[in-house]
Amino acid sequence: MPNPTSQRSDYPHFQPITTRWHDNDAYGHVNNVTYYSFFDTAVNTYLIQVGGLDIHDGEVVGFVVSSACDYFASIAFPDLIEIGLRVGKLGNSSVQYELAVFKVGESEACAAGRFVHVFVDRASNQPVPIPAGLRGALERLVV
Repeated sequence: MPNPTSQRSDYPHFQPITTRWHDNDAYGHVNNVTYYSFFDTAVNTYLIQVGGLDIHDGEVVGFVVSSACDYFASIAFPDLIEIGLRVGKLGNSSVQYELAVFKVGESEACAAGRFVHVFVDRASNQPVPIPAGLRGALERLVV
């Protein structure tokens, strides 16, 4: 699986995220598991706002089937961050997102990760082709 780049210039879309007090762990930085929440928030915000994903009543939902993250530098509350988002691979029913966490104004990522969504029929949980609206939104992010 290719690793996402850690340069801001390699991402076509950014989602601002405000770190929260409870994101910090006992070591004084954002806990590693919280990065996955940042990734989910960035992707799903994009899919809802740009792709028209209906998370409540839509016939199609995305299941995460694989994920990973590499960490390069710490972030901590009250850092303002942006999640860079791009698509590394777009299949018939699946998409591999590549994401990176940047402090606002910095060009080097603090972390880079990836995850795969498989789109399935909500009722049957069986894979389905990515709907046209979502596919169009995802195609904008293919690198």
